[in-house]
Order: sequence, then structure tokens, then C-alpha cells
Amino acid sequence: MEVALTHPSAAAGSQRNYERLEFLGDAVLDLAVADLLMRRFPDGDEGRLSKERASVVNSRTLADKARQLGLGRVLRLGKGEDRSGGRDKVSILAAAFEAVLGAIYTDGGLPAAQRVVERLFADEIGGPAAERDYKTEVQELAYRRFRAQPLYDLVEASGPEHAKLFTTRILINGREMGQGTGASKKRSEQAAARMALSALEAAHQRRDG
Repeated sequence: MEVALTHPSAAAGSQRNYERLEFLGDAVLDLAVADLLMRRFPDGDEGRLSKERASVVNSRTLADKARQLGLGRVLRLGKGEDRSGGRDKVSILAAAFEAVLGAIYTDGGLPAAQRVVERLFADEIGGPAAERDYKTEVQELAYRRFRAQPLYDLVEASGPEHAKLFTTRILINGREMGQGTGASKKRSEQAAARMALSALEAAHQRRDG
């Protein structure tokens, strides 16, 4: 697992960094998510499944999962990368998440990797857990703490019409609290609200701690 958490900047002149495991983890993640989608949506067509997978397997979502797991705190980074905020960079966190999944696959095989993916992505992929209304939760929390309403700003809409992806940011009191990506504006707003809720809860815990 040490290699899975080692950024190339911390392993200059050596291949003992997470890049190979990231390559493996990327493939494992695609397979595990595809398998989960096939089981969650037995009647879903290829277009629906592709949209669902694209809304889950993207850098921002993976970085969010890495933050939930606390990977940023334990990454091995070179001094320059560490000073420049590498522990919270989306690209680095997403890569580290895939590398850790690659390590799990190496140690425990596909069933172990699938269990991890199913547990971590339950809120994003169908099922009752996906019905949680993060927008309402954030709205209520923002009003209680700041007497303010969250604002949602569409950042980007990309991809072909049959598989378009939307990225939305959420602002509270003028401060960006997260961004989310989804196959519709509504889903991207829910994903952004989920990130904001995590950030607000983490800030509250740090203050109380």
C-alpha cells in the first residue's frame, strides 16, 4: 500500500510510485462500476449505463472519495508538490484513489475491489441510498449556520448530446464549497451539494475538536 500512496515527486529516479497501480486501478474501477450498474439497472440500455458510469467515474468524484478516506493526509509527496497544495489537488487525489483500488485488487482480487466500490459508491449509483436529498440538507444547514441560501452555478456542459456531462459549483456566502458532475443539471447540483455538506461537517468537527 505504501507504493499506492507514493506520488512520483517522492520517488524521483524510481518506479516505486503509484502510476502503475493507478493504471491497474482505473481498469478495475471501470469493470467494478460496470458490473454494479448491470446489477442495479437490469433493464437499462447502453446509453443509460454509459451516462451513469460517466457521472461516477470522473476525477472530481474520485477525489471526493479519496478525501473521505483521508488519503491526502497519508500521501508521500515531494517537498515542492507538498508545498504547492498537492494533498488536495483533484488530479493527485483521484490518481491515488485509483492506485489504492489497484493495490486492493492486487492483494485481494476482483471480489475485494468490487466490495470496496459498492460500499463507496452506493450514494451515486441507483438504489434507495441515491435518493438522499443533499440539496435540501445543505440548504437547511446553510440557513442555520449562515442565514444564507446556497447558490448553484453551472460551470460546464461537455460531451456529445447523447452522453452530456454537467459540472456545477455551489456557493455559500459567496464562497465556493464544492463542485459536482452528473449526467443532468439536477444530478450535478446534488453532487455539488454532497461535497458542500461534507466540507461543512468537516469544518464543524474541526471547530468542535
